[in-house]
Amino acid sequence: MMVDTNLSSAMEITVNVMLLIFVVSLFLAFFRLFRGPSLPDRVVALDLIAAIVVALFAVYSVVVDQPVFIDAAIVLALIIFLGTVAFARYTERRGRP
Repeated sequence: MMVDTNLSSAMEITVNVMLLIFVVSLFLAFFRLFRGPSLPDRVVALDLIAAIVVALFAVYSVVVDQPVFIDAAIVLALIIFLGTVAFARYTERRGRP
């Protein structure tokens, strides 16, 4: 995926390599999400997918020089964190009699 901007050639290569790594890691995380085998494994995979999306927002923000996407990435990261904490509390309470 080539991004049409005024970036230097080294920056374009770096962005393209980063996007390729993100896509591969997304496929691996989706594989873990569907494969399981347990609920915590799936939650961690979902958390990883969301973190990769945050990283994609950050890279895209730098590429198109739009800082508003960094704000969206920060908000998404906060929501991800709250979801992870909520799941941790749920599993902690579920383990008690």
